[in-house]
Amino acid sequence: MKKLYPLFLSGVTKSPIWGGTRLPREWNKCAPDGGTVGESWELTVRQKEMSIIQNGPLAGTPVGDLLRERPTELMGKTAVTGGEFPLLIKLIDAADRLSVQVHPNDDYAARVENDRGKTEMWYIVDADEDAEIICGLVDGIDNAAFCAALQKGELMSVLKVQKVAAGETYFIPAGLAHAIGKGILIAEIQQNCDLTYRVYDYDRRGADGSLRELHIAKACDVIRPFGEDEIDAIRYSRGLPESRETVLADCEYFRTEKLNLSGNAHTLAQNGYLSHLLCLEGDGAIECNGASYPFQRGDSILLPACLENITLTGTGTVLIATAY
Repeated sequence: MKKLYPLFLSGVTKSPIWGGTRLPREWNKCAPDGGTVGESWELTVRQKEMSIIQNGPLAGTPVGDLLRERPTELMGKTAVTGGEFPLLIKLIDAADRLSVQVHPNDDYAARVENDRGKTEMWYIVDADEDAEIICGLVDGIDNAAFCAALQKGELMSVLKVQKVAAGETYFIPAGLAHAIGKGILIAEIQQNCDLTYRVYDYDRRGADGSLRELHIAKACDVIRPFGEDEIDAIRYSRGLPESRETVLADCEYFRTEKLNLSGNAHTLAQNGYLSHLLCLEGDGAIECNGASYPFQRGDSILLPACLENITLTGTGTVLIATAY
């Protein structure tokens, strides 16, 4: 049996009503209908959305098959709960506003949905000058006040709106109200869960002409206020880093590092965990097991836990997400 190697992956693209054209136009992502792409799932191991290996002897193999056939080499110390892959990584292009939503935590999701919860983080890849996000509730608003405002049609008065810029990071723990605004391109690292409780969708209608479904009761069950210190504690629950410019999150589910490659070699220590590289800008190469694997912007590369002596070279920006 041949050794595993850096695995280049295909993405699974989706065309929600708020999607744009940047991902097919600038990132070489395939538009399912030849038009817009709102999401490109760069690493996904799910029944209906599955990344396929694109290079080397395993080309054409679904990552789910590799997980079943060679779990120890692929995952190492990374936990596989109930046989499920832990991470989901996306590029999201919001040409219009996304719905206001919230995700459940692990306990609620297991009890009500027979699923896991969803904690995530956003790295702002690009943003229009006046782009905004919703990230939490305004100070003094608790769960009851949120639900009351929702019933009165005054939801926007209790949501925290802020401008964003390229290069910023936002950590979204389960239970935090949030929404991506118009004109933003983000990289999202999250638990492998697709549970979303939609609270408000600006009265938009789907392709069939119907208003999109809302999940008010469940949202009111799980939504709650967060202070900045609490979010920060969850974001770095595995320990504060020396530099938050480099380590964007280090929580119980994943660690995300931003590396600015500038021509010098960078040694990547996996320490027995599975990692994923997403190239956001420039190009470079992964040197591993005596071979070189060139990459460029938009490439999605799974790094099996068994790999050792990985070196990155090139010029540009990459995100390294490690699954715990």
